[in-house]
Amino acid sequence: MAVGIFDSGLGGLTVLDVAQKRLPDVDFLYFADSAHAPYGVRDADNIYDLTRNAVHDLWARGCDLVILACNTASAAALRRMQEAGVPDGKRVLGVFVPLIEALTERQWGDNSPPREVEVQHVALFATPATVSSRAFQRELAFRAIGVDVEAQACGGVVDAIEDGDMILAEALVRSHVDALKRKMPTPQAAILGCTHYPLLSDTFQQALGSEVKVYSQGDLVAESLADYLIRHPNMLGKGEGGFLTTGKPSVVSDRATQFLRRKINFEAA
Repeated sequence: MAVGIFDSGLGGLTVLDVAQKRLPDVDFLYFADSAHAPYGVRDADNIYDLTRNAVHDLWARGCDLVILACNTASAAALRRMQEAGVPDGKRVLGVFVPLIEALTERQWGDNSPPREVEVQHVALFATPATVSSRAFQRELAFRAIGVDVEAQACGGVVDAIEDGDMILAEALVRSHVDALKRKMPTPQAAILGCTHYPLLSDTFQQALGSEVKVYSQGDLVAESLADYLIRHPNMLGKGEGGFLTTGKPSVVSDRATQFLRRKINFEAA
C-alpha cells in the first residue's frame, strides 16, 4: 500500500519531497490532476467532484491512505468527503491540520475550549477558492481566540508556477504581499496556504520582512504523516509508487524535474 499524495498540479511535490526524505522507507504514489489545474479559480462543487474522482482512483490503485496535498481541495472537499462517508479501511487527510497545530501549539485531538495563543495577527496567502471558503479561519476558531486573520487571494501565482514562469510568479507574489500589507501592515506570522507557494518561500519572506514568521507546509505535513503512521501502522505497507498525471506526461515531467531539481517521470493516469 503506497501512500497516495494528491494535488491539482505540481504544488504537492513540495510536500512529497520532504515526506520522502522524512520517511525514506515509505512508497508514495503522486497524482497530479494537471488537466484541470489550477483548482483555485473553480467553484466548490467542481473542486469536490474532481478531488473525489482522484481520491477514488488512488484508493482503487491500493493507496488506502491519501493526503490532499492541496489546500484548495482540503478547503472545498475534505470535510464534505468525510461527511459523505469514507470506505472501511480507507483514509483521506488534508494539509490544514498540521498547520493549525503548529500555529496554535496544540494537538488536533485536544478538544479543550479555544484559548488565546501567542500569534495574534496572521496573514494568509492562498488561492481565491481557499480564501472564499474561509476553511482555515473556521478550523482555527475551534482552537484559538483573538487571532486576526487577513486573507489575500493570490490570483495568477499557481498558473505562473505551472507554466514554469517563475519571474512572473515572483512579481505576482510581491504584488500580493504589498496588497496584504495595506490591509495588515505588521503581521506576526504568514501562512503559505497553497502547496505551490513554498517554491517561492524566499520571495514571500523577503517581501514580508525578516521579522515575520513564515509557515510552510512541507515539514509540518511530513512530520504529521510520520506521527500518523506510527499511530496507525495498518496504513503502512509496501506498494507501487510513482507519478501520475491527467495532463501531458512529458510536459509535467519536465516541469517537475525543474522544480525538484531531480529527474521525475510522470505517467498518464
